[in-house]
Amino acid sequence: MATQADNTDLRNDGVATAYDRWAPIYDLVFGRVFKEGRNDAINAAEAALPDGGRVLEVGVGTGLNLPLYKKSTRLVAIDLSPAMIEKVRSRKAKHGWHNVEHVEVMNAQAMTFDDNAFEVLVGNYVVTSCPDPEAALDEFVRVTKPGGEIIITTRIGANKGLRGRIEKTLMPITRRLGFRTEFPYERYANWARANGQVELLENRPLPPLGHFSILRYRKSAN
Repeated sequence: MATQADNTDLRNDGVATAYDRWAPIYDLVFGRVFKEGRNDAINAAEAALPDGGRVLEVGVGTGLNLPLYKKSTRLVAIDLSPAMIEKVRSRKAKHGWHNVEHVEVMNAQAMTFDDNAFEVLVGNYVVTSCPDPEAALDEFVRVTKPGGEIIITTRIGANKGLRGRIEKTLMPITRRLGFRTEFPYERYANWARANGQVELLENRPLPPLGHFSILRYRKSAN
């Protein structure tokens, strides 16, 4: 498994606790901010999904994404935060999301799914919340079928200049909130080379400021 030394102290228990606290206000704080990225990721997932295939949503949060999919799209959703998953289950029962087949508390770095289980994987704003992002990305590849797509929306750090210095300064604060501000694209590029099973299809900055991007990878068919 390809990993990289990490200079943060993010831990799974700390991240879960942080997002349990976010759960009651998550939609209000992040719903509009991340709307365009979520829509782009879902559109890409629908385009890549073959008939009868399934999408895995990693880091589903409160389930904001789920009603945006076609009602015929088969969905499985996981998140590390029990409070987030409880919100998803409540919404599924309330709104009758019959295409959401399974919802579970699960660690993205050590998923219990079989190898090659899903045609498409979507990870919205989750990689920079993982204590070991490269381990999570390796897991994304493992559970995706050969030829399938991995679609990620993510913060991309500047790693230099004024913005880079600000991101480093904010890290002690954002760690307690459950995510990183400092995360350059080079980490994705280095991971992809080390993993050796993925091809980058798209790296597109998202408006308005380009601090977040959508990344699309295809898993090798071999």
